[in-house]
Amino acid sequence: MYKHVALLVRRDGMTHDEFVEYWQENHTPIARDIEGVVRYQTVLPVDPEASEFDGVAELYFEELDALHAALGSPGSRDYDPAKGTAKAAREDVDEFLAVDSRPRLIGEEFVEKDETGGDTTGLYKHSAFLVRKAGMSHDAFLDHWANEHVPLAREIPGVVRYTRVVPTDPENAEFDGVAELYFESLDALRAALGHESSRDYDPGHSKAAAARDDVENFLSLEDRPRFVGRETVQKDETGR
Repeated sequence: MYKHVALLVRRDGMTHDEFVEYWQENHTPIARDIEGVVRYQTVLPVDPEASEFDGVAELYFEELDALHAALGSPGSRDYDPAKGTAKAAREDVDEFLAVDSRPRLIGEEFVEKDETGGDTTGLYKHSAFLVRKAGMSHDAFLDHWANEHVPLAREIPGVVRYTRVVPTDPENAEFDGVAELYFESLDALRAALGHESSRDYDPGHSKAAAARDDVENFLSLEDRPRFVGRETVQKDETGR
């Protein structure tokens, strides 16, 4: 499954509440009908005042070509679809988004753990937009992430779903990947991964601490945006 993940920043002169209202009431009905979209989920920050971003939008496609046709290539934060609902959705984002301030990643999703049955509405989610540490190649980063870090992350207390998003075009991607960890409660998330006002965290549990210690081996933490929010599935035709 291919996925477009966008960290959203509201346009100048708009409050966070105004942004959320427009996004949910006006834009979401359009985004659901973008050609090729088989799943669409939105994530709202649990603490907007402490969050770096106003939300996360995630759109899934069965084919990479369909994603590019609707939402552009990894090399640009903007996109220019020629027709259909994709064109209408692009025109609408100017009503509430600062597009140039909106980091995004186009990638393939890998599910490493799932105890949710696919329904993630209402779950609390930690999305980390990963940047490899200095001196490490992207391939070496991916190898460590998949083979060394994933087994540790699966064991973090409270994690009910863990997915990785790997860029389809690493040379043009803004990030080396996105790590998404889901929890049933905000307290469980914070115990494992810290408060949303910090890019770093210092867990007390031994298994959470082991995962935290390992990130030093492959991540540049200070360059890693993160987002803590609560997810709503707005559309799902994947059958998962």
